[in-house]
Amino acid sequence: MGIEAGIDWADAFDNMGHVPEAAALIAQGAEDAQAFREGAANASFDLAYGPGARQKLDLFLPVGRPKGLSVFLHGGYWHKLSKDHWSHMAAGALARGWAMAVPSYTLAPEARISDMTREMAQAVAFAAARVAGPLRIAGHSAGGQLALRMACKGGPLAPEVAARLVQVVSISGLHDLRPLRLSPLNEVLRLDEAEARAESPALCEPVEGVKVTLWVGGDERPEFLRQAGLMSEAWGGTPRRVIENGRHHFDVVEGLAAPASPLVEAFLG
Repeated sequence: MGIEAGIDWADAFDNMGHVPEAAALIAQGAEDAQAFREGAANASFDLAYGPGARQKLDLFLPVGRPKGLSVFLHGGYWHKLSKDHWSHMAAGALARGWAMAVPSYTLAPEARISDMTREMAQAVAFAAARVAGPLRIAGHSAGGQLALRMACKGGPLAPEVAARLVQVVSISGLHDLRPLRLSPLNEVLRLDEAEARAESPALCEPVEGVKVTLWVGGDERPEFLRQAGLMSEAWGGTPRRVIENGRHHFDVVEGLAAPASPLVEAFLG
């Protein structure tokens, strides 16, 4: 599973440059997230799952007893954004009776991706101690990589938490991090060869019994489509791969906010 030569890796990962409305969509998402928090009937904000300034999560609870716990891990190429941009992603889960935790994590260059993996395991364990039942994790972009790391054999979740994990959905995730070392992004991420391999779900083995869905927009950059196929092959073809036509990197995640969407069905159905 090598890295193809002759590719402009700066362009391959340049989602902002290929979606003219990207900045406006991110700004609108932050507004939608704030409005969602202000209207949340049963939520706890900025719960500290660790001592770090960004080691906080928001926990949204449905009406009645939750069916289980869902978790959304945000993207931003491991060095941008926070939970506060994505609160409204809990809407679909809440409407279907699931609790949702939305954590932040320490960003690069202060933290390495391996640090973020450990932080997300802490956040999931923290939320799981407060909400009983099965566990489902979704992540977008960088969050897709972090979500799938929770489903890797020998991964960071404590055994009692891992035993509850039934579903992981990577939405436009990156699953082989080695090409990032050839991108300008690595000036911030500081990936070396060992960490790039260790933190690549496609180079790990899956735990048994966890369903995996790889969800990607049809209008994504080719590298993200390639990585979805690569991940499916790496884990023996068992992950379900869905290409949502007409969607790009910044709007493909919007289905999580719609209770009847195919994405929510794949996540919670």
